[in-house]
Amino acid sequence: MIALDGPPTAERHGRGPLDRVAPVASLLGGVALAVCLVTTLDVVSAAVALGLELVLLPIVRVPVRSLLLRAAPVLVAAPVAGVSIALYGRASGRTWFDLGFAHVTDGSLVLAIATVLRLLAIGLPAVALFARVDPTDLADGLGQVLHLPARFVLGALAAVRMTTLMREDWRQLAMARRARGIADRGRVRRGASMAFALLVLALRRATTLAVAMESRGFGAPVRRTWARPVRFGGAEWAMVLVCTAVGLVAIAAAVVAGTWHRV
Repeated sequence: MIALDGPPTAERHGRGPLDRVAPVASLLGGVALAVCLVTTLDVVSAAVALGLELVLLPIVRVPVRSLLLRAAPVLVAAPVAGVSIALYGRASGRTWFDLGFAHVTDGSLVLAIATVLRLLAIGLPAVALFARVDPTDLADGLGQVLHLPARFVLGALAAVRMTTLMREDWRQLAMARRARGIADRGRVRRGASMAFALLVLALRRATTLAVAMESRGFGAPVRRTWARPVRFGGAEWAMVLVCTAVGLVAIAAAVVAGTWHRV
């Protein structure tokens, strides 16, 4: 059985200025920033937003190494998307080279740079803000502040908690197969077999967990009470306003520079 509650985030982690801010505020702030940035695709707005985020990044107090590791998918996906836009984006201006199915022009290069910067401006804050968020604290905020259905919130929380066991399950499966002498041949076949076994274990555990949660009244059609009330006060509103302000300043800079382009 899993534990769906625990000490507040500020007790589990350090004493940073954002440790006492409800995680749901980070979620709302990240959504507000993303909404501002996806309304336009230009270099100025994305560059301004990314620059402001880098200036504010030390406030989060996430180690640089940890941030880079967590943001690795974003750091890889952004250049790949940029290359795709540069090769297949809308052609305009001077043509650098044309291969028929792929072409690089001034317009496609500008769009590529804007795409890379915008992906970084949206992805890096999300990684930084949620690097130290506990799923239980976020679930409390989703249920009490945003008033999402408790059945959905608690089910998602349980699923997230259970995914942490998959690494241990994989290790146990590997050790069991090695003990039986069938772990040293056919790497691809072994990986597929272990993946199927892991899926079976996950389904069995999910069924057991669902029955246990239902028996304890998690799905009862009544108003649910929460063990840990979530306060959405001045610090939380400040978080949302700062994130929104970053997005609005970026848009204003693009409008002033004449590069704002409605998507």
